[in-house]
Amino acid sequence: MAGVRDRVREFALSLPEAAEKHPWGEDVAKVRGKIFVFLGGTTPTITVKLVESHPHALSVDGAAPTGYGLGKAGWVTVPVPGLPAATLRDWVEESYRVVAPKRLVAELDARGGRRSPNEPPATRLRTRSPSPP
Repeated sequence: MAGVRDRVREFALSLPEAAEKHPWGEDVAKVRGKIFVFLGGTTPTITVKLVESHPHALSVDGAAPTGYGLGKAGWVTVPVPGLPAATLRDWVEESYRVVAPKRLVAELDARGGRRSPNEPPATRLRTRSPSPP
């Protein structure tokens, strides 16, 4: 899983003014001092702040609202294994867009976001089985 984590990290750090920091012994990507993604170290997870994709991310097996009260603010922790890298990058970009100043989001839009014409869209994710009635 280190390969996927490394690709997600590399993508996060390619966003305008993104920087890697290590608060509390965690690997995070920040923009203007605000965290937009936690990159799980020993456990292969990412933690992102989502608005549009929040319900979708929570439907992934093993996903959960982030602890320490962050889940109430839209943060979700999702496991990396089994998820397409494109989906993880989509969530990192969404988290960036939620946290970053509007000027930097406009800069990202001006350079065309992350998708290249040859990159396939994110694929359908494995989700939890429906709860019995």
